[in-house]
Amino acid sequence: MSDEKQKTIAIGADHGGYPLKEKIKSFLNEQGYQMLDCGTNSTESVDYPKFAYAVAKQVSQKKVDFGIIINGAGIGSSMVANKVKGVRAALCYDVSTAKNSREHNNANVLTLGAGLIGEALAKQIVMTFIESQCTVDRHLKRVDMINELDKVEVNEEIFNTNFPISKEEILTDISNEDLIKIAERVNQIINERNTSACAIDPSHKDSDMVCLCGVSVERKPETIRQFLDFGVQRLGYHEGTACDCVPEDIAHCIDHTVLSPNATEADIKRICAEAREYQFATVCISPSYVSLAAKELAGSPVKVCTVVGFPSGAHLPEIKAMEARKAIRDGAREIDMVINIGALKSGNDDLVYRDIRMVCEACEDGGATSKVIIEAALLTDDEKIRACELAKKARANFVKTSTGFGPHGATAEDVDLMRRVVGYSGIGVKAAGGIRSYEDAEKMIKAGANRIGASASIKILTGAKSLTISN
Repeated sequence: MSDEKQKTIAIGADHGGYPLKEKIKSFLNEQGYQMLDCGTNSTESVDYPKFAYAVAKQVSQKKVDFGIIINGAGIGSSMVANKVKGVRAALCYDVSTAKNSREHNNANVLTLGAGLIGEALAKQIVMTFIESQCTVDRHLKRVDMINELDKVEVNEEIFNTNFPISKEEILTDISNEDLIKIAERVNQIINERNTSACAIDPSHKDSDMVCLCGVSVERKPETIRQFLDFGVQRLGYHEGTACDCVPEDIAHCIDHTVLSPNATEADIKRICAEAREYQFATVCISPSYVSLAAKELAGSPVKVCTVVGFPSGAHLPEIKAMEARKAIRDGAREIDMVINIGALKSGNDDLVYRDIRMVCEACEDGGATSKVIIEAALLTDDEKIRACELAKKARANFVKTSTGFGPHGATAEDVDLMRRVVGYSGIGVKAAGGIRSYEDAEKMIKAGANRIGASASIKILTGAKSLTISN
């Protein structure tokens, strides 16, 4: 057992937080932590300040390393705990706030709202809180300032707002926008060097070539196996696709998708069984089937992907974020969200950005991949550009062409435009909908897609296994 897991944690709750307290206590015991239960011990109505103080007192007297307090919202308990000398309590509602409260503020008491979060998210928050550390000098200096307020005579000079900002702070407090600009410039330099370093044999025909991240290479199994190395993270195939150079070992690049509204539980169990057998990358299913898919795929490397605000995108941002968080708690690891198309067309870019960002935040907190479907078939080029710029600003992992339920699916022209907007700044472009053949997929890759979506086909993989490749 590591030293980290020998820590002692005081835990307390009121009647509203009691059921979650018992689950967290049992979970942490299983993880090897020593637990001190400060009550309450039933769902009978009690006053939360008593139990919040009991936990905070244990932390203040340094009898435990951390404290955890749970009530309905977590707000009142945080207020009580912060009245106790030496306590730095933080109300956390996702993984990001838990990490920030420890790394930036060296919080020693965590408060949770049992009415706001579920068991799975609560466990993630608790583990992030316990395992994160405050080590950066500028943050430690600010924690010392907080601790100064516990003294009877506070050194007022410390809080003089005219103090100059240190050079170290100027260099380290870089905005996300600046970081993105730096990353884009580095990628531009690397891409320029890679492009100039590539030389293609003129005797090769176009039919023998495919384009991977802008670099033409030979069309053969070895090339396909290197897709991931060049940035092609996922390949998907529709029923009837003819791809005569797909090697047997790329099943992990294929999404196995069923989003039909008449899909049954039997269909979900079938595609999960197929995904297990062929080791596909994901199964992509509707939100109502995430729990079932997660259960069917438990213990396998196959991930669960689902959709949010699908297919119209006209849902409220708060509902989409809640839907994403629920899906992640149920086991989803990839979220494809549809933007508010009407808001974009109305010129309400602030709403579209908030819509995307709230889902991206949910994905970041839950460790899931975020993909933004712009439904390009319904947009003008200007609207496509704005949609991609907003997704980029919201720090999405991918922009995606279509739901597959619109007027038409992906086009190479749309993919090219989307790639030019997001550049190579770490955001992927996914082409989806209407891709029926390898030739279609090849066009998308040449246009700049680094993921092809996918209604997966067992027939394609079975055909790939039976191929005899001669070079």
